[in-house]
Amino acid sequence: MESRAKLLGHPIHPMLIVLPLGLFIGAVVFDGIAVWRGSTTLATVGYWNIAGGILGGLLAAVFGAIDWLAIPEGTRAKRIGLMHAASNVIAIVCFAAAWWMRYNGSSLFQTKGLYSLEVIGLLLGALGGWLGGELVDRLGVGVDSGANLNAPNSITVKHPRAA
Repeated sequence: MESRAKLLGHPIHPMLIVLPLGLFIGAVVFDGIAVWRGSTTLATVGYWNIAGGILGGLLAAVFGAIDWLAIPEGTRAKRIGLMHAASNVIAIVCFAAAWWMRYNGSSLFQTKGLYSLEVIGLLLGALGGWLGGELVDRLGVGVDSGANLNAPNSITVKHPRAA
């Protein structure tokens, strides 16, 4: 089943997930070091990583929803897609809650629960990533119908919807 939202022949959703995932991982690393070493500079980097991850994650979710809506009802892929979306949205909510509490004056150093919320969000994001891999690798969601080991370049090929 091909992705519905493409750019130059490639699905947009997988392109967009890389940045927020990297920013969330960076936030957990920087905030972990900040808590360990007491560095307000690294805590600030973590804070802004979370802000960027939230925005990027929400943008990726829009294109993921477009693809999910195209999956036929009653299929395993539809159920896995829903679990993929739910785990990632809850992960974003965890990071957003930690970001909001910090924005409203809670200190990363005084509130250990903030960092725990980030770690929980990261674990949920990892689960969501695994489920996304299940969708693509096992269930063929988002895979071009002409995919094969000798498929032509996606930019030069005329796709049925683009023709």
